[in-house]
Amino acid sequence: MGQIKVRQKKSVIGQSQALRRVVKSLGLKGINSEKIHKDNNCIRGMINKVIHLVDYELMSGK
Repeated sequence: MGQIKVRQKKSVIGQSQALRRVVKSLGLKGINSEKIHKDNNCIRGMINKVIHLVDYELMSGK
């Protein structure tokens, strides 16, 4: 499996508590923070939940 790099592009201010928890569980701490995860269905589902707050980039994993 590859890897996926997630970057927060918008603030969580004004978002529901559930969306704040998803962003926090992705390991993002603020705007422009980045985190690399293994590309799996769980991470993809979390990204889809907060797609309006984050950007992602697929990376080749070795």
